[in-house]
Amino acid sequence: MKSLALKRVREIKPYQPGKPIEEVRRELGLRQVIKLASNETPFGPSPKVLKAIVDAAKKVNRYPDSGCFYLRQALSRRLRVPGNQLIFGNGSDEIIVLAIRAFVHPGDEVIIARPSFLIYDIAAKAAGAKVRSIPLQDFRYDLDGMAAAVNQRTKIIFIGNPDNPAGTYVSERPLLAFLKRIGKKILVFIDEAYFEYVLAKDYPNSIKLLKKFPNVLIARTFSKMYGLAGLRVGYGVAHADVIDILNRLREPFNVNSVAQAAALACLQDQAFYRRCAKLIESQRQVLYRDLEALDLRIVKTVTNFILVDVKQKSQNVVRRLLERGVIVRDMGFWGLDTFLRVTIGTEKENEKFIKVLREVL
Repeated sequence: MKSLALKRVREIKPYQPGKPIEEVRRELGLRQVIKLASNETPFGPSPKVLKAIVDAAKKVNRYPDSGCFYLRQALSRRLRVPGNQLIFGNGSDEIIVLAIRAFVHPGDEVIIARPSFLIYDIAAKAAGAKVRSIPLQDFRYDLDGMAAAVNQRTKIIFIGNPDNPAGTYVSERPLLAFLKRIGKKILVFIDEAYFEYVLAKDYPNSIKLLKKFPNVLIARTFSKMYGLAGLRVGYGVAHADVIDILNRLREPFNVNSVAQAAALACLQDQAFYRRCAKLIESQRQVLYRDLEALDLRIVKTVTNFILVDVKQKSQNVVRRLLERGVIVRDMGFWGLDTFLRVTIGTEKENEKFIKVLREVL
């Protein structure tokens, strides 16, 4: 049994994170480096959040509140859901892992899109599940294909909304029709890591779906819009029975005290983050214009990143960009050999990216 588990783990391709700025500086001897690879916000936390971090740091000699009491209260009021329908994690990644640990066993099946967020695939295979990958259609979810792949062994269906790396989303009507078709025995995991960036009017209000569909689990994060990627705090929203099961598997002190304080302060400073969202939207349009001027194909996005077809081996383009101090994401690992993904940065960062990309191409 142990040998089978070890064999399974060794067959998993490890997640490859984007290179940190400091590592690129060390390796290449560069002084000026910008990172547009990991979909982080370029603006950082607000001043109010930074103050909350400093204040919380003074108490790190104590264990954090295991139940995230104050953060739970604030989110409960904001989302208008009872506190027992919330779970907090070390980033939303942990919510994904907890769901698989709770509901998936060796021999079960998990349905994902291809390409999509790599952790779905990695965590499912680590649990011994068979992963059914349904290709995107024109970079959008094929919900009919996913529904057709369901069988008696299907335990979880993952829907990134918006999706990473495509940046597209599933609108309200197709999602509602899909949930009705699937029924209530299979967990439908809706990953909304980027939902704060979405301005589309037909984007679904997933929280309202919980009343009709007790098998829906929604995951969100403070890593993207809120700029807390380095503190690792995310949360899940689901029926109380689902949350109760996940909490039984959760590590008792999985969200540190500084992260809790920072996340709470984020919720109390929404004006700052609305301004950040407007800046990202403005720069998204600028990058569209500049990339199209280079005769490159782009996938229109509702997120803070853009998928770009550079019409040649993207690995080589990404390497040459890196040598010039610009870190972007090579999509070859996802099977998109001519694509790169670029995070929308500040105006200055985006100008440098376009300038260097033009030189490289």
